[in-house]
Amino acid sequence: MRETLEALAAGDLTPAQAEARLRGYATTEAGRFDAAREDRRGIPEGILAEGKTAAEVAAMADAAVDSTGRALVTRAGDETAEQVRSHLDQEHPGATVERDARARTLVVHAADYDPPSVDADVVVVSGGTADAPAAREAAVVAGEAGPRVETVEDVGVANVTRVLDEVETLRGADVVVAAAGREATLPTLVAGLVNAPVIGLPTSTGYGVGGDGVAALLALLQSCTALSVVNVDAGFVAGTQAALIARGVGDDRTGNGT
Repeated sequence: MRETLEALAAGDLTPAQAEARLRGYATTEAGRFDAAREDRRGIPEGILAEGKTAAEVAAMADAAVDSTGRALVTRAGDETAEQVRSHLDQEHPGATVERDARARTLVVHAADYDPPSVDADVVVVSGGTADAPAAREAAVVAGEAGPRVETVEDVGVANVTRVLDEVETLRGADVVVAAAGREATLPTLVAGLVNAPVIGLPTSTGYGVGGDGVAALLALLQSCTALSVVNVDAGFVAGTQAALIARGVGDDRTGNGT
């Protein structure tokens, strides 16, 4: 605590950074940002934009960058994303702001931020173009934890040769996230082709009864192969789970595991 207070007095830490060190979170008018989550869990906290005003998202992102050197915003619409970008450009000159409009994510890195590196490979594979929002969200989130991430898109099982053409890439992964809607056959097929853990990500694409992702979720829960399943469109959760598995693989390779 003394070291933190001395650094604050010397101007080496901002009040937000000092608070984050002492309490584990930074307080804003919009809420409390869990600045210690990466140290505690190995994954950064994501700022969910849905249900928040643009000003609230910007305040949380500001606190994230101030206390941890980066911010990860999810489910951000175009208007919110632009307002957050404008705010951060003023408050954190030199920071990079990357927007994936399809994933609805914003990733902000301060100029002096040193990103983590994990010696492991994550592959995110999706059945159709309509599955891209959830799949890309998973890829962005996993990548922020440090592993190498590759995406394979539009390989739905209506033409199974599309999947088979990517078998070499899939088998090179340490963990696979497989996103699919409708009856969600793709994750089961992939899990039968690789020896890495597979995370099934059902999406809300399809028609009629069960077309909002229910059929995909139930199909994956009844899969005849060994895989894990997250909720419908839960790209963030799938990405974090993949990152945690990748971190364990990386620790084993570098000798940091227990």
